[in-house]
Amino acid sequence: MYQQGSLVELEITDLSNNGDGVGRFAGRAIFVPNTVTGDRVLVRLLRLKKQYAYGKLQNILSPSPHRIRPNCIVADKCGGCQWQHIDDSYQRTVKQNHVHESLKHIGGFNDPQLSEILFSPEVLGYRNKVTYPLGRSATGKVQSGYYRQNSHQLINLNQCPIQDVRLNPLLIDIKQDIEAQGWSIYDENKHQGRLRHFSLRIGKRTGEILLTLISTHKNLSNLHQQAETWLQRYPNLVGVALNYNPKTGNVIFGEETTIIAGRPYLREIFAGLEFHLGPDTFFQINTEAAEILLNAIIQKLDLKGTERLVDAYCGIGTFTLPLAQKVKQALGLELNPNSIAQARDNARLNNIDNVTFMSGKVETLLPQLSFSPDIVMLDPPRKGCDRAVIETLRNLEPSQIVYVSCKPATLARDLQQLCQGGKYHLIWLQPMDFFPQTSHVESVALLRLNP
Repeated sequence: MYQQGSLVELEITDLSNNGDGVGRFAGRAIFVPNTVTGDRVLVRLLRLKKQYAYGKLQNILSPSPHRIRPNCIVADKCGGCQWQHIDDSYQRTVKQNHVHESLKHIGGFNDPQLSEILFSPEVLGYRNKVTYPLGRSATGKVQSGYYRQNSHQLINLNQCPIQDVRLNPLLIDIKQDIEAQGWSIYDENKHQGRLRHFSLRIGKRTGEILLTLISTHKNLSNLHQQAETWLQRYPNLVGVALNYNPKTGNVIFGEETTIIAGRPYLREIFAGLEFHLGPDTFFQINTEAAEILLNAIIQKLDLKGTERLVDAYCGIGTFTLPLAQKVKQALGLELNPNSIAQARDNARLNNIDNVTFMSGKVETLLPQLSFSPDIVMLDPPRKGCDRAVIETLRNLEPSQIVYVSCKPATLARDLQQLCQGGKYHLIWLQPMDFFPQTSHVESVALLRLNP
């Protein structure tokens, strides 16, 4: 019976874009976390809607051939990963299909031709940055980890299989040190307390680590001494920072970061260049996968060295600088002024002098360009491009547009708008598995201007 709390038997026939298994009961779709196509399961119905419901897995009656034993003991509870129970090959198959279906049904591309999905060489230990919320246990002990699926209930972790293994020892010790210092932990319900999160970032190729504490106050007692202790204890820890975020809500980092001890950056090697990465600027989470994707883009563009390139949403110049070495002129646009400052530093560090960077909204800066670019590269946030960016690109008419996306639905929408009226045509679409063990998929598309 289709009612709250009912136990029903389901055959899981698909995986949703959010990572849930999908079955059908009484003519309705039932979304069930921690399942996979081919599972026969017993499910308790929850959160009933007219056309669909969410269910909680009660028992696996017959496991799918794609089901494996997770590498994490809390994989069925933690919201950090959705797919640790699914074999890697099938994860990639599903992600490829999600991109294809988005282009077909949202973008209106009748038969989109996708290249075979590229994937991370590391399916575990690939994350170069982790940010953990802090909380307290029922007995008052400091905890950190990830939230349970679809909740703000904290699961305490002492290690995480998808983060770089060199970060695990710090995860345990930092909690103990926070406890020993007596620093208050922020309560998001009462809006009281100081420490909200801590973040660890590592240079995959150098091993250098930055630690950042995120706090509602600028002052934590004995912080400088504790920071120096951390630097002495961990030889690879090169800097400790404090990020000030007094605002309520789910935004993790505030706008003000202070270096407490050590360096304000770590060194990383990417695409043959040295990059300095700060504690609060954007860099691709999966270093190896990002380099594979960049090389695929370079190969597809077939650059001659005469091109003028604009990299919108450029961050710290991760893709801008390697591409600048292969074109005549490059310009990076980015909203975050800290990222722009770091991009300029990275250009100087690598003696790349044919690139400039501008800080501001892409939708504001792009129409003000003093030249007509041959290539525009887009790497917007999950919400995709502002409509003004799309219209400006259609007016600028660059001969090629590269669009890197972390959400197939918004990629499909934006590609449809760019190609409207036959202005551009899609010549390459490459899915990339940046985030193994999760349902997230990266894609890159190449558009060419029609003559």
